[in-house]
Amino acid sequence: MSVPALETIGLVKRFGALVVADAVDFRLESGARHALIGPNGAGKTTFVNLVTGRLVPSQGRVLLNGQDVTRCSQPQRARLGLARTFQINTLFAGLSVLENVVLAVSEREQVAWHMFRPAGQRRQILEESHAVLEGLELAPVAHRRVAELAYGQQRLVEVAIALALKPRVLLLDEPAAGVPEGQSSAILQALQRLPREISILIIEHDMDIVFRFAQRITVLGQGRVVAEGTPTEIAADPQVQAIYFGKRSRPLHD
Repeated sequence: MSVPALETIGLVKRFGALVVADAVDFRLESGARHALIGPNGAGKTTFVNLVTGRLVPSQGRVLLNGQDVTRCSQPQRARLGLARTFQINTLFAGLSVLENVVLAVSEREQVAWHMFRPAGQRRQILEESHAVLEGLELAPVAHRRVAELAYGQQRLVEVAIALALKPRVLLLDEPAAGVPEGQSSAILQALQRLPREISILIIEHDMDIVFRFAQRITVLGQGRVVAEGTPTEIAADPQVQAIYFGKRSRPLHD
């Protein structure tokens, strides 16, 4: 069996007597398109924060491409190939789209962006930044301020910034949150075009996006993994139906 891109083993997080992650075992296979779902309060954001190093686990381990990163900082994990987006965008709204991505590339290379940089190095960073934007079909708005963009495009700029870090594992925390229905399809199409060498875990409430994007789904409930399988298996799982809809019998996704 190949080494997973991301793995958690017995991951636990306690806040006093409150257990918000309860012995979570999880595997994100190399090149996978995987979704993490669950009702509000299920522990999804806590899990992502544990994986990325924003929170320190009370117990258990986090492995990135087989390497134990449990005690690594967020910047260390990023340098090892882990990137994420957030539920609420963290963009520099007053800067252009291109400038936001340039800053991310410069951060990855651990260099400051300024006009005294050698012209060749500036050109290389600009070319790479343009290439990232072209891949997400954002090149036409490269020189517009982020604040001027539709919210769906702003969420795609977040993805562009994450891609500028050259991740091997990409965690997308509700990429369609707050996006009007008409714009969410553009986000889905952009995600479907991402390179297969990037392993992707999407945390999302929009079941249409989840079931159209993911090849495998993990369901959290009260901090525990309660089900995992293909979209078809998850849609038909009685325990998942109970978590989302109580005792009523209805399809999770048509």
